[in-house]
Amino acid sequence: MAVVKAIITVVFLIISVALVVVVLLQEGESAGLSSSISGGSGTFWEKNKGRSAEGNLKRFTKYAAILFMILAFVLNII
Repeated sequence: MAVVKAIITVVFLIISVALVVVVLLQEGESAGLSSSISGGSGTFWEKNKGRSAEGNLKRFTKYAAILFMILAFVLNII
């Protein structure tokens, strides 16, 4: 059981560092509240953001955060 806990802890640490790095790599939302009030134009870039590197970073962040929570829960139980 100690080996399993050690492996899960190492994976947890790797996911933690990866999550911090990916969040820091993302660019901020510069439009903010002003675009929602003024209507904000739907440009080609905004419509296809999911297929870009920024979209991939957001997707990886979501999955890494889910895995982080699951591993934290498992480590708490063990």
